[in-house]
Amino acid sequence: MDYIYGIHPVLEAIEAGRTIDKIYVKNARSEVAARARAAGIPLQVVPEERLTRITRKNHQGVIAMISAIEYTSLGNLMPMLFEEGVLPFILVLDGITDVRNFGAIARTAECCGVNAIVIASKGSVSVGADAVRTSAGALCRIPVCREDSLSKAVAYLHDSGCQIVAATEKSSQNYTTADYTTPLAIVMGAEGCGISADILRLADTRAAIPMFGHIGSLNVGVAAGVMMYEVVRQRLAENLEII
Repeated sequence: MDYIYGIHPVLEAIEAGRTIDKIYVKNARSEVAARARAAGIPLQVVPEERLTRITRKNHQGVIAMISAIEYTSLGNLMPMLFEEGVLPFILVLDGITDVRNFGAIARTAECCGVNAIVIASKGSVSVGADAVRTSAGALCRIPVCREDSLSKAVAYLHDSGCQIVAATEKSSQNYTTADYTTPLAIVMGAEGCGISADILRLADTRAAIPMFGHIGSLNVGVAAGVMMYEVVRQRLAENLEII
């Protein structure tokens, strides 16, 4: 991932509106920290040793990680999709932090005609060069919406007319029995902890992929691919336009 270090270069990057994925600071009360908070940029206070591991150059206690893509506003995207007559297909990733999984999911999403991927600004993967490379360039083609509150984003999608489908092994409903021919948002959770409770409560449908082995869950990239291609299968069967 590309980065900018030093107080004045980072302040200038914030002022210029650069797409910053996260800022690491040594001092939580610094001007950089205050400006980052005001701009809604994810901020993390770390010891100087952590900063020095990123670069041994004179970072002055500040390093900004630059995103490899420009993020899209979900609030702007959804009205545009409806105005263009597109049947929305949104993928929400809750707590996915592994770059390789994220890149693989994005690659499949682009192939399946997903209109956007929604992630959280905190506790989520960073969209850096490694993610773009793993996605085979798909992240340069598919909109990514980074939201401060993922639960509010899901509520917004619901209020916009999307059916919210949560993929969870805790459901008794087979994923193939859900209806994916409506405006749709599929939520995938991180391996281990799954979808957070506040987002799970917003789901219209909870769908499970059946498993018959001894391992309790699928890799999230594989599970996301299974869910997305069921959407494609159903929409093709109904002669619906994929994208």
